[in-house]
Amino acid sequence: MTQRVVIVGSGPIGATFARRILEGDDGATVLMVELGPQLTERPGMNLRNVADASERDAARTAAQGPQANGGVQALAGHIVQEGTITARHGTHLVDFGGPGSGHAPSFPAAALATCVGGQGAHWTCATPEPRYSERIVFIPDDEWDAHLRDAEALLHVTHTAFQDSPIGRAINARLTDTFADEFPADSAPSILPVAADERPDGTVYWAGTDTVLGPLTDADGPFADRFELRAGTLARRVLHDDGTATGVLLEDVATGRRYEEHADTVVLAADAFRTPQILWASSIRPRALGHYLTEHPLVFSVIGLAEETMRRYATTEDLERELARRALNPADPVSAVNRLPFWDPDHPFAGQFMYTDRTPFPLAEGSPWAGNAWGYVTAGYGMRKLPRYEDAVTFSDTGTDYLGMPTMTVDYALTEHEEREIEQAKQYLTRAAESLGGFVPGGEPRLMPAGTSLHYQGTLRAGAVDDGTSVCDSWSRVWGTRNLIVGGNGVIPTATAANPTLTSVALAVRAADRLLAEKTAEHAATSDHAVAVGA
Repeated sequence: MTQRVVIVGSGPIGATFARRILEGDDGATVLMVELGPQLTERPGMNLRNVADASERDAARTAAQGPQANGGVQALAGHIVQEGTITARHGTHLVDFGGPGSGHAPSFPAAALATCVGGQGAHWTCATPEPRYSERIVFIPDDEWDAHLRDAEALLHVTHTAFQDSPIGRAINARLTDTFADEFPADSAPSILPVAADERPDGTVYWAGTDTVLGPLTDADGPFADRFELRAGTLARRVLHDDGTATGVLLEDVATGRRYEEHADTVVLAADAFRTPQILWASSIRPRALGHYLTEHPLVFSVIGLAEETMRRYATTEDLERELARRALNPADPVSAVNRLPFWDPDHPFAGQFMYTDRTPFPLAEGSPWAGNAWGYVTAGYGMRKLPRYEDAVTFSDTGTDYLGMPTMTVDYALTEHEEREIEQAKQYLTRAAESLGGFVPGGEPRLMPAGTSLHYQGTLRAGAVDDGTSVCDSWSRVWGTRNLIVGGNGVIPTATAANPTLTSVALAVRAADRLLAEKTAEHAATSDHAVAVGA
């Protein structure tokens, strides 16, 4: 087989397509294009692994697109803390207020990553698998489970991260005493699965897009002559003819030169906003395009760990060992993560409890929680958002953004259903805080601005049939346009509470494997025909 594939977007999803296709087809070539710059020598590395603070901050600033010279972003007075407070350093807001800005007054924290690695350079690596109603019902369970296992392997998911953390174990024990009797056995408090490689000293190397790309970026590796990653390249539209994608129109952002790249297959894996934007600009517009937008409404809090509580589960020696572990990687604020998993119908949320030795904001001088020896828990509850057609990112046929692409407008609202579940989640967080210690001043549960989660889903939703409520089929092929595949969180059609990356990588595995199978079948049919003609 010989096929040319162009992939737009260099995040974990684009990387999944690239690796799966190249490893499965020794005749394939892949061009991956990325609008933003390459931040690290190893393409797509998670910046949490960069120990030098100034180097890390410079890389994040370089990824901030139209706000690159604005330094660390802030929204509604909040400051930056990895994975907790909006907006995350390294991303840039859709509605940034300047010329060419999008419009998202009801979704003010909507933010994008514009760099090699995409959100894989900035994410917190949480990789729980979808459960109960989060799963996609029109994908058979056996296929779905196989895709999830392949996704875990690509992301290097571990279910035992920080298991040597004595304080992490103490937190888990306390949460278990508090909640376990209310949950089924498979939903009890547990270690949160994360994408990371555990080191012998108890620290981790956080997975990034480089992890998924694996050998593809080795200069002397087996894929060096079949894989190209081209940064600083804008995909303006998909080229298509008579219902078939034939390539992409690209632009070198440094020079403004536009040129065409032809392809047998085009994969759009930009993100849940910019992939629909490219489709709109290409006049490929399924009715559901951009609609059914969901995210995870996020309730955030900060809990101080009470000494009298922790001493029931850990000793002074345990604390000393914990502090020694922390000293091995002082740049990373998180040293253990526990969870209360999503569980239908009684716990339709995903609770995360991240142990840290610092608060994400300064405590007032004299606060009883200041300098707390036993540390803190940054606790967040992710909620589900029921898909509605009205929640959407839509695009202008006349206005353009800072890149000359169709201007985005985001419309989004919570319903009584989400408001009710948000209040229930606050009650769970309050119970957790009372069991562990107490909320620090300013750390009481609060609903973060819409878009804070960065988990934007549904705008490219998959469906079982082409009935106007989906953009693609279960193999991520865009309805009505052959040889065009979409990938990313936007493909997820269900209401979820769990972090979506594992699900999106699993969907990309499914799509890539289907593409390979179809190309193999086409090649076999062509070969059989040639033999028959020759006979």
